[in-house]
Amino acid sequence: MATELSDGPRTGLDQRFTIALVGNPNTGKTTLFNGLTGLFQHVGNYPGVTVERKVGRLRLSEDTMAELVDLPGTYSLAAHAPDEMIVADVLLGRLPREPRIDAVLAIVDASNLYRNLYLVSQVLELGLPAVVALNMTDVADARGIRIDIEALSRYLGVPVVRVCANRRQGLGDLRRELRRMPQGGRHEGSSLLSGFPDGFPDAVDVVAEALQSQNARNASVCRSEALRAIVDEGGYAERRLIETRGDDFRGKLEEARGRFPAASGLSALESEVRYNWIRRVLAQCVSQPEDLQKTPSDRIDAVLTHRVWGTLLFVAIMGVVFQAIYAWAGPLMDWVDDLFAVLSGWVGGWFPDGALKSLVQDGVIAGVGGVVIFLPQIAILFFFIAILEDCGYMARAALLMDRVLTKCGLSGQSFIPMLSSFACAVPGIMATRTIEGRRNRLVTILVAPLMSCSARLPVYTILIGAFIPAKSILGEWVGLQGLTLFAMYCVGVAVAVPVAWVLRKTLLKGETSPFILEFPSYKVPDKRTVGLRVYQSSRAFLVRAGSIILAATIVMWALAYFPRSEDTIAKYERHRQAARASLSDEDLQGAVADLDARMAAELLNESFLGRAGHWIEPAVRPLGWDWRIGMATLASFPAREVIVATLGTIYSLGGDADESSEDLRSALRSATWGDGRPVFNIPVALSVMVFFALCAQCASTLAVIRRETQSWRWTILTFVYMTLLAYVAALVTYQGTMALGWG
Repeated sequence: MATELSDGPRTGLDQRFTIALVGNPNTGKTTLFNGLTGLFQHVGNYPGVTVERKVGRLRLSEDTMAELVDLPGTYSLAAHAPDEMIVADVLLGRLPREPRIDAVLAIVDASNLYRNLYLVSQVLELGLPAVVALNMTDVADARGIRIDIEALSRYLGVPVVRVCANRRQGLGDLRRELRRMPQGGRHEGSSLLSGFPDGFPDAVDVVAEALQSQNARNASVCRSEALRAIVDEGGYAERRLIETRGDDFRGKLEEARGRFPAASGLSALESEVRYNWIRRVLAQCVSQPEDLQKTPSDRIDAVLTHRVWGTLLFVAIMGVVFQAIYAWAGPLMDWVDDLFAVLSGWVGGWFPDGALKSLVQDGVIAGVGGVVIFLPQIAILFFFIAILEDCGYMARAALLMDRVLTKCGLSGQSFIPMLSSFACAVPGIMATRTIEGRRNRLVTILVAPLMSCSARLPVYTILIGAFIPAKSILGEWVGLQGLTLFAMYCVGVAVAVPVAWVLRKTLLKGETSPFILEFPSYKVPDKRTVGLRVYQSSRAFLVRAGSIILAATIVMWALAYFPRSEDTIAKYERHRQAARASLSDEDLQGAVADLDARMAAELLNESFLGRAGHWIEPAVRPLGWDWRIGMATLASFPAREVIVATLGTIYSLGGDADESSEDLRSALRSATWGDGRPVFNIPVALSVMVFFALCAQCASTLAVIRRETQSWRWTILTFVYMTLLAYVAALVTYQGTMALGWG
């Protein structure tokens, strides 16, 4: 049963006062949310769906704590995409187990009131206490737009507060208005029904009464919901209400529509009525020059959206980002590596030699350290994404990419989900809910995992650092290691385009949805917004990856440690005793270390993991891999980043425990085949990286594909096509580079 709305607001610390933040995309809503809540926020999903739910706390007074819910950006309550459906359901109190909304904070772009007030007019009809935050006032001032705040407040019937969220201006005034909300109570929602044909308001009232009679709901909310059901024929509101109310409600709805022969035009009529009202309001409240002043954003766009110069700048910006990821993180990664080496030695001193000590040192500490060491690089990646989004560049990049994506049957709408997948495919796939066309959305979901997410970064870093020479090319401007990292990120993009084209020509034929994009004004990135984005994303990576990797590492340690052959251990103990009896102290240490390494290698070879590795070795030999690489790859199917912890576990069993802090790269360099040839070289390293750039090794990604598509068919298809594609690409990479003599 859906959560219902009562007639009065809740106050006091014993109950929550819930405020919904609503607004069009690119109005600075998230920046304002971060400015009001700071670190007192958390992110999750709405029950039963993958749409993100961001909630923060704001103390309004000594006895009242507000809970702010940052709803997805939308242009209208006429819901089509999943994001828009969630906004409508939350505002109407239709989501089970979700707190009701007591008030609304509507954020509008002061430089584009004509577009933004459309949603505001729909929200005000709900009758909820509301405040309008007039954001981006600095942009409006730069364009010569003058807004009479008091007059606008009178016409809207709610307080209007001038703010500039990215500069923290006006937040104190906004808090004061929000503080008055719990005492304000509900009001009768404003309505524009008088602009519709005669008799239409009565038809809406009939449907609204049917809704209100079945549940004790606010009259204004019922009237707004009835309006949506009548106007949006075949839309989300109608489908949902018929599912819950049955054929009786369907009959009332058809009877209401039957009064108007041109019912199919009611949606267009609603737009006309609302925009006529907006024009009247703006005529009384806003003055602006006939020709809006050209802003610096307009002049910058002439370059950044240019077909040639804009594309070149986009490539250059991406190149700088990936070069910085590799170069800046080095010292921090070394520090983390040293820290875990000290921790391993310190904790290992508490345990006697045996399985428990090996588990703690080689399983738990090595596994967690193998994840944390890459946190600096992941944080830098999130930092750049947050900067580019907050300054307004991402929308321009989407326009540039639309020219490419259109050729493969997608649109610029797919760019943001695909770019988000560079951080993590899970939020990237969830971001596809803003894409209206089902086919476009499915194609984007199926190719988004090809983008090199942060989980692949550990694989790239280990292998690039170990086998790609640290030298500069093109003078001193470009490092070969950074260029290789950039190339690995380009692999997914290069493959995604033809894959999308094939899908659109075969399984998902159909017209491409039109791409409509509104450019936000350029602004200086907000430090708090960027900081919170980096913190939340990095924390989510650690929590998600840490739990998976810790479990996988312990399992892998057990598979590599057992069964323990007592005969093998006894054999090497006899060799050690013989060495102690025949060698001087000077030679004894090296001999014992060599015997320990040989024993560890033999025990690993006899373990469950070793047996599995040998079993699959014939399948991976054409890629240049030995059984250990194949074994680590199998172990990393739950999550790509597990391979680092797995390789650490495998190779630490073959070396002296004191050398665990020396870094995994040295163990990879020293690995050999049975005939003494090195296992790893540049072709093998490139083969492994290309495989991981394209494979579907992420249980979380596959799970979210299943949830978003509601089908195992698309989930299985994603896993199969990506795995086969990765194998073939790795095969071509290894055989091709060996033929070129790179080995």
